[in-house]
Amino acid sequence: MLTDICCNLTHESFADDQEEVLQRAREAGVTRFLLAGADLAESRDCVSTAQRYPDCWAAVGVHPHQAREWNPDSAETLRDLQQDPKVIAIGECGLDYYRDLSPREAQVAAFSEQLELAGELGLPVLMHNREADEDFLQVFDNAASRPPRAVLHCFTGEQSLLHACLERGMYIGVTGWFCDERRGQSLRDLIGEIPLDRLMIETDAPYLLPRTLRPRPRTRRNEPMWLPHIAERIADARSLSLDEFARQTQACAQAFFAFPG
Repeated sequence: MLTDICCNLTHESFADDQEEVLQRAREAGVTRFLLAGADLAESRDCVSTAQRYPDCWAAVGVHPHQAREWNPDSAETLRDLQQDPKVIAIGECGLDYYRDLSPREAQVAAFSEQLELAGELGLPVLMHNREADEDFLQVFDNAASRPPRAVLHCFTGEQSLLHACLERGMYIGVTGWFCDERRGQSLRDLIGEIPLDRLMIETDAPYLLPRTLRPRPRTRRNEPMWLPHIAERIADARSLSLDEFARQTQACAQAFFAFPG
């Protein structure tokens, strides 16, 4: 049994086979799915989609790519959405200086306000950071109201960032980036330094298809069904059986998100 702590099931690439995608994942052993919002409209879609499936839950938020859309009413919209019992986290929010699709000052403002909203509501937060380490940590440190728990999802950083995050009590989310022989070596080198009670796994589908899949899928669209493949690769690197690692990461996800039921 595994939990995919970040999958973008409302992405347009899943529009025609959403139910089939979920069923394939269930058959592979994925038992819970967290759907992450990238903007207010998609956050609403995540909530409505989660309402249709007992094993799906929602995080609502504004991604740094869409931070330019953040306005004085955005926090109120998220506050309204979180009243639905299917909403168990704020996010995805954070900073992305790699693509810079929104002005940096807008990213900082949106990230800061969402951290404070999560603190106000007592919800954990799903965070994004790419090539913005110093500002990412500073915004987190300066938040007037801290979320009860925070995870840096899709971790791809260096050792210094990892330890800075762990020192702040953050959890770490690992994707199929771990399986990328071109870009994932640094993460593979660091995987043993992440405490098992702070390590969660995710597909970030439809992005980051694991490159170690054999035979290779016909398309590059990632699916939650590949989460056990990621788990197996991490278990091997940690010298654990897949069953033991699955129990550890499942317990970690439950402690972090407090899934009802």
